[in-house]
Amino acid sequence: MRKIRYWVRFLHAFLTKFKFIFLGGIIVGVLFFTVVPKITGLFLPFTRGDSVGYVGRYSPGELPLSILVEVSSGLTRLTDKNEVAPALAESWETLEEGKVWIFRLGDHKWQDGTQVVAKDINYSFSDVTSEIIDEKTVKFKLKDPFSPFPSVMIKPVFKKGFLGTGKWKVSKITLASGGRFVESLKLINTQTLQVKTYRFYPTEETARTAFKLGEVGQLRDIVETREIKDWKTVDLTEHSRSDLYVAVFINNQDLVLSDKSLRQALTYAIDKDAFGKKRAIGPISPNSWAYNPQVKQYAYNPARSRELLQTLSKDQRESLTIKLVTTPTLLSVADKIKVNWEAVGIKTQVQVSNSPPGDFQTMLAIQETPPDPDQYSFWHSTQSSSNITNYRNSKESQRIDKLLEDGRRTLDQESRKQIYIDFQRFLVEDSPIIFLYHPTTYTVTKK
Repeated sequence: MRKIRYWVRFLHAFLTKFKFIFLGGIIVGVLFFTVVPKITGLFLPFTRGDSVGYVGRYSPGELPLSILVEVSSGLTRLTDKNEVAPALAESWETLEEGKVWIFRLGDHKWQDGTQVVAKDINYSFSDVTSEIIDEKTVKFKLKDPFSPFPSVMIKPVFKKGFLGTGKWKVSKITLASGGRFVESLKLINTQTLQVKTYRFYPTEETARTAFKLGEVGQLRDIVETREIKDWKTVDLTEHSRSDLYVAVFINNQDLVLSDKSLRQALTYAIDKDAFGKKRAIGPISPNSWAYNPQVKQYAYNPARSRELLQTLSKDQRESLTIKLVTTPTLLSVADKIKVNWEAVGIKTQVQVSNSPPGDFQTMLAIQETPPDPDQYSFWHSTQSSSNITNYRNSKESQRIDKLLEDGRRTLDQESRKQIYIDFQRFLVEDSPIIFLYHPTTYTVTKK
């Protein structure tokens, strides 16, 4: 009992003597756990851009690769030169002339701390079966040889619950009304606990409006920056995109545009240098190991365009009217094309649409180039939905078909390169599409 009274008196004396220090410690502690985190959050990256806007409609499984790789990895990854390098797989080999691919996993862990093993590799491809050899080895069997297969494996893999292997973890996914497309994606950094949210908008116009209203602090991959580029409170970063090209896609099954001379006349008539961007001359990125810089250039030549138009009958020339469909973002470009075409006698109607039309004569759009030079899905005659120009049923398209098939079957890179050099040369000569320029995209950030 005496010991208890002693400690009570001792504690009372201690608190009396050091009460200000004690109370100060409590206050500091409260501030540390409440106010300080909010203040220090101001010094994290994306200070006011921790909510980032993207343009596009994406299902949960089709989010932009630039976002997915923050959360997880694929078996492979791409270098800055678009070459395939190890990621979750430390090595791979092919058998049966490209019909069998074997990947061996490195030492990696999921965000829940468990080891990445072969059964976790859950890719689903048509005409491809997978087989687990052992805990660290998975084998894929393809119906046909496919040399670009390692480049396909850059797509990140996930465990149930969207668990990945990266430093950013999915905290919340919000779907838009209808449940098909992602409205927002919230990520948390597993190391710093920093939070950022990606928001997705159907058009650049709606994205810019969200930026103006403060819904997002940053916009990425924006093409048009009007109305906000001159704000003093905005930082604008340019990105020259050699992985994208702006082009006029020509419907090659159109009764008028099936004529190669007319397609070439349309091509020569456009002043491509007037757009002030780096010229695009073919379907493969200039950064690719398979790029062909020696294709036909189609420099601005209205006189040559008029010569080619003379190969049409008088009635055809007089009745010729081309409809050009484009998005609001590229409307100013379409207007310049209209001026060029009408200068050589081609009446032109520009139509604006927020989504790709089901049927068209010509369409001005932006196309992304795949990391591998394989262009089978875009240009092979058997491809119905992705062959935008309906390029088929001609001697030239049959030649392109053969080159694309050979390119997929050939494993040696130098041999593949020659195939795609020829592919670019013959495709550009036939003019099923008018390549214009590589666009500049912008990252817009509030200061």
